[in-house]
Amino acid sequence: MRQLFLDTETTGLSALNGDRIIEIACVEMVNRKLTHQNLHFYLNPERDSEEGALRIHGISNEFLRDKPKFAEIADDLLTYCEGAEIFIHNAPFDLGFLNKELSIIGKPEFKSVAHSITDTLVMAKEMFPGKRNNLDALCERLGVNNAHRTLHGALLDAEILAEVYLAMTRGQETLSMDIHAPVAAGSEYSVDIGSLQLANIALDDADVLAHVAYLEQMAKKCKDGVVWMTQASGDNQSPTT
Repeated sequence: MRQLFLDTETTGLSALNGDRIIEIACVEMVNRKLTHQNLHFYLNPERDSEEGALRIHGISNEFLRDKPKFAEIADDLLTYCEGAEIFIHNAPFDLGFLNKELSIIGKPEFKSVAHSITDTLVMAKEMFPGKRNNLDALCERLGVNNAHRTLHGALLDAEILAEVYLAMTRGQETLSMDIHAPVAAGSEYSVDIGSLQLANIALDDADVLAHVAYLEQMAKKCKDGVVWMTQASGDNQSPTT
């Protein structure tokens, strides 16, 4: 399955109030490898960027004057994205602009061409609850080099997002079982789960206390905390195993 990491830059913050896309980029990944077969356009938005937006992306109105309009590249964009898994950081923002641009030229919403759309900001919030999860913060936390990012740019940000995604999902391909891999019935790896019986082992107080002490020792070694110690300290409940 092709995976595409998409980002846009815009004239402002509100597609509903007439802001437009000025840059769009998609970075392609196949089998967790960047293919360098990317898609990238600068666009003439037919309006000037707001001062706040200019400070973010640094793309001047003059630079965009001779660039194609969204309508001229829409078919290329949709064909390129067709059937792919799309990853966007803070997806509602970019999708709002894409859908507005598509509606202007009478085309259906962007999701109609994608296999799926995943918001990597939601992924990050689930992985790092209560922490800053913008791209810069994730790069610092995950060890992704973004020293060359002085201004926002769609292609650069899409490339960084791909690297952040790889870092967030590193190890999944080796630590998880491939449940879709075919296994011949009767082979040494074929197991009838319905035939399994789980043992019910009762623990005495000493076993429980030893287990709690072991978990507390592990928790002290984890700087960011551990999921089994999230209960209030006054609950006086044993951790669930």
